[in-house]
Amino acid sequence: MTVRQPGARHARRGLSRTAGVCALVAVFTFAGCPPAAAGAAESSPPNRPHLCATEPAPPTGSATTPPPITSGSDVWSFVSEPGLHPQRVTVTAHEPGTAPGKIFVGPYAIGTAVYGQTGALISDNSGDPVWFRPLSSPDLQNADFKVQTYHHPRTGKAKPVLTWWQGSIAIPPTYTNLPGGAPEPGGCYYIYDNHYRLLKTVFAHHGFYPDEHEFLLTRRGTALFIATKPVPMDLRPYGGPEDGAILDSEIQEVDLETGRLVFSWDLLDHLDPADSEVPASDAASSGGVWDAYHLNSLDEGPRGELLISLRNFWAIYDISRKTGKIKWQLGGKDSDFTFGPDADFYWQHDARFGPKGTISMFDDGCCDQPDGTPEQESHGLVLDLDFDERRASAVRTYYHRPPLFSASQGNTQALDNGNKFIGWGQNSYYSEYANAGNTAGDGSENLLYDAQMPGSNISYRAFRNTWVGKPYYPPRAAVKSDGGESVVYASWNGSTQTRAWRVLAGPDPDSLSVVVRHAKRTGFETAVPTDAPGPYFQVKALDEEGRVLKSSEVVTLSP
Repeated sequence: MTVRQPGARHARRGLSRTAGVCALVAVFTFAGCPPAAAGAAESSPPNRPHLCATEPAPPTGSATTPPPITSGSDVWSFVSEPGLHPQRVTVTAHEPGTAPGKIFVGPYAIGTAVYGQTGALISDNSGDPVWFRPLSSPDLQNADFKVQTYHHPRTGKAKPVLTWWQGSIAIPPTYTNLPGGAPEPGGCYYIYDNHYRLLKTVFAHHGFYPDEHEFLLTRRGTALFIATKPVPMDLRPYGGPEDGAILDSEIQEVDLETGRLVFSWDLLDHLDPADSEVPASDAASSGGVWDAYHLNSLDEGPRGELLISLRNFWAIYDISRKTGKIKWQLGGKDSDFTFGPDADFYWQHDARFGPKGTISMFDDGCCDQPDGTPEQESHGLVLDLDFDERRASAVRTYYHRPPLFSASQGNTQALDNGNKFIGWGQNSYYSEYANAGNTAGDGSENLLYDAQMPGSNISYRAFRNTWVGKPYYPPRAAVKSDGGESVVYASWNGSTQTRAWRVLAGPDPDSLSVVVRHAKRTGFETAVPTDAPGPYFQVKALDEEGRVLKSSEVVTLSP
């Protein structure tokens, strides 16, 4: 098995991060000096949770992002929650056998108006919203929104939480200072409990920016994530500008109790940018910054090894967390494995360890292929790695119908029942397949669920997770007059336990009585007609046993 010493390849090419690079720092106001060596720790003040990345990064390009579309048939609007306008999806397939759970996405759009607000969205299988946390600007996005398990750093007690990245993504023409898809300064990670209360916000160290591509909670009470920053560099040896920069990435691990950095591993110290499939001349369109690596996923194995995906290398690496050494490379210009039929991949995302020597990924398969490289349909891919023969074989593939070609993003999630949930990245779909999958040209085989987002809406990843939401805040109610009767609108953003509503009414706020004992919940918002004159109304959320979960504030009838 090939073992490479950290920094060995750079030493051969004479690249130095302490000589020459730091001398150019003044040229780039967003750059910093070299981070510490792999494994180094760093002191930091305690990580106190607070709201962050609530304002978008200042635009750097020649145009502004279009405002979101917040009305019409492709957007939800609610009487009881007038400030919420999530996207409305179209469910195109729903067969028996799907895994339990809700669907988690972070909708946004590239270069066009987004339908609905950007933010973090949980939906059910029908496409109805379950919880939506909107953002104030289409230049703010949420990414990698999912359920994880939070292990308390001191007690070890575990509980389910919501996690996501929040910030601005470099999307031309609004942002042209960085390569497309890079995180702008100011982003951070959020951790919410199942009452939708903020537990933690997490930041990067060494002058790096928190990156939208990955945020993982560990059993050690730490968070593993990707952090990114431009490092000034003379790119002439690679065909780029003299006064350029390279977009470096670092794996960082932070103690969630103290905010202290406990581990780091830097790409520029270990991997030669000359192996990139993206020419350094591309830096001319992104503020002089070359996206040579594009680290887009991180996974931790059962023995602490780290699996990383470098999109722009067409390669996946296994790294020893203990030594920092690269244990093996799959794909790219110096692969330790050969490939069987349908096993090769290009521009891949979301590399994950699987059982029995397998790994999964989302193979984008396109676009902007170098000369002679065939373009292929985007698809979910599971590979078996034979370490004796050094050969990778495709054991499962998951294609879509109609065929999709995703230029970026995407994920392949392994579900507990064996199914695979696919987020199609820069295409407006998410899907679920039975484990057996399918082949190119037969994308409807073993398809169990499929939904399409409106317009050009996309989500960096899409997940199916089980989730029980118990909001700390009360339900919402509104009442309108309609043809001589009152219609009460009831909702409770994020509640997964509400099955029905009870409606109370009366002549004053202190004299309310039940006028509708049990109205079945019919979606995010339930409309309940009543001939009660009011004018004061209140709703109570009921669970499946008919018990009251929580009551809304008292509201008055609107004409």
